[in-house]
Amino acid sequence: DVAAGEPLVFSYGDSTNPSNLLARYGFLDESSAATFCKYVIENPTFEMFNLGYPSSMYFYNDGSISNEVWDVLLYELLKVSPEEQQYFYQAHMSGDERTKASYHDQYFAQTYRSLTSHVDYILNELEELGIGLETQIAQGQDKKRHPRLPLIMRHNEFVKATFDNVRQNLDNMYA
Repeated sequence: DVAAGEPLVFSYGDSTNPSNLLARYGFLDESSAATFCKYVIENPTFEMFNLGYPSSMYFYNDGSISNEVWDVLLYELLKVSPEEQQYFYQAHMSGDERTKASYHDQYFAQTYRSLTSHVDYILNELEELGIGLETQIAQGQDKKRHPRLPLIMRHNEFVKATFDNVRQNLDNMYA
């Protein structure tokens, strides 16, 4: 029971995915501290879900990257060596952070390249989307015709700012 005058709180679910909130409910939570890293794997395995895919794969507004992003990328890279991939997964499942750290150190350059490539790809896509949206506005397809266009543009800028910060963080790792 809720007493008279007490506020009601409605949860829309995971607040760390503003893209999902926009798509599902039509609003943008610009106070979100993170956004989904937009890394999509076709046919993810059970192991990938246990490593945090996709539920915990976040980029934070300050440019930091969730451990799950690094874990999933490394696991995917290790598929060329199924035995190593299994050892890494077992270390994760048993909480053996020392072994996991050893794998991350050993394969950092490859994981770094993969993640940097992904971030650059998304930033390029956002740039192209921005040009397309600006073109639509310039051609008179304004918010009367497409009422969510300004909201979509704000969303894309929010995501772009986060990805820009992540890219800067990645650049600093090899500075």
